[in-house]
Parts: sequence; C-alpha cells; structure tokens
Amino acid sequence: MTILLTSLTSVPREVIEAAKVDGASELSVALRVKLPMVRRTVLFIVVLSIIGSLQLFNEPMILNDIASIGSSYSPNELIYNTAFSFGNEQLAAAQSVVLALITVLATGAFYGIVRRRGLVGGRVARRAR
Repeated sequence: MTILLTSLTSVPREVIEAAKVDGASELSVALRVKLPMVRRTVLFIVVLSIIGSLQLFNEPMILNDIASIGSSYSPNELIYNTAFSFGNEQLAAAQSVVLALITVLATGAFYGIVRRRGLVGGRVARRAR
C-alpha cells in the first residue's frame, strides 16, 4: 500500500484538475487518468505478490499448530519438512532450486505477457501505428 500510495501522490494535480474541468467523474478520473499513470507501479506490485506467494512459510507453520492444514500447505513448508522432518536434505535442495526456477519463470512469463499486450515499455507507441 505504501508503494501504491507513493505512486498515486506523484500524479500531477494539474492533470487531475484538467480532467475534472473537462467533466470527468471521480471514477473516470481514477480509471482513465490515475490508473494509466501508476500502471508500472501496479505491475511491480503484482510481481512482488507472485514472488511473495511462492515464499509463503510463516503463516502455515504457525497455523498448523492451531489447526491441521497439512504439512505441505506451501512449497516452502514442503521443502522445510522434507529437509528437517524426513532428513532428506538433497531432495529439499532440489525442491528449492525448482521453486526458484518456477518463481523466475512465473515472473518472466508475467512480464512477457505484459509487454506483449503493450502495458509497459515502448510498445504502446508502436501499436498505435
């Protein structure tokens, strides 16, 4: 939220006021002025969310003591249990490498999709031709 708030406060007031003078509603200003100006920040937050969801560890470990949710609720918990509960460090190391590759590939695929659609980078101007 802090990242998004910082990005929203960097939107020039003149642009927002110009949209309101032109008769745009608050929803229209938000969707057609503010959102395009903070698009890169939103995409950055999505990438951080992808990486963060693949690194989920503490919450399932704590909640497992309260309610039985299973020992392999998240990938990191599965890796932890493989190494320390079952004593198979080699398999846990291999699982860690696979998880790192999945994280890199998911992030790269997301950026590839975003670039192909022209949401980030210099391709927006090229699509207009």
